[in-house]
Amino acid sequence: MGPLLAFSRGVDKLNAAVGKLADWAVLAACVISAGNAFVRYGVSYSSNAWLEVQWYLFGAIVLLGASYTLFRNEHVRVDLLYGNVSERTRLWIDVFGFIVFMLPAVMLLAWMTWPFFVDSWVRSEGSPNAGGLMRWPVKLLLPVGFFLLTLQGFSELIKRIALLRGIRPSAEVVVEYHRPEQ
Repeated sequence: MGPLLAFSRGVDKLNAAVGKLADWAVLAACVISAGNAFVRYGVSYSSNAWLEVQWYLFGAIVLLGASYTLFRNEHVRVDLLYGNVSERTRLWIDVFGFIVFMLPAVMLLAWMTWPFFVDSWVRSEGSPNAGGLMRWPVKLLLPVGFFLLTLQGFSELIKRIALLRGIRPSAEVVVEYHRPEQ
């Protein structure tokens, strides 16, 4: 388990750093959005490039923030059954969910979005809007985001299996595991 937990710690650190980038993207999107509104209504000037930067930042927030959200264990889940079972049962539910649902889905999405990006990059695809941006950078966010989510899924799976085996992963990477609210 030692090498797997080391891999898990590395993935957690990577996605924590990427999550901080997503945090800054939120601030940048807000500043650009406010600036766009001020310039559009205050000076009667508009730019498609600045609007598209906002959209690209929104994409970055979601796609780069998803793996960090999983690391923090803050994804939305339906707790009809989950909150009423023991911690060990919750760990088994997580292991099953990661193996059967989450990992196959995000690996497939990472694989399927790569050609989408490559085609855009090879064609130097640009926005159809006047003054718009290149499209390939935002399309690169798709496979990168799903790849990071795949890595974090494996990290979470490793930590759940370690907990089931009675091994507590390092404190700096363990977020409270599904403690039901009291």
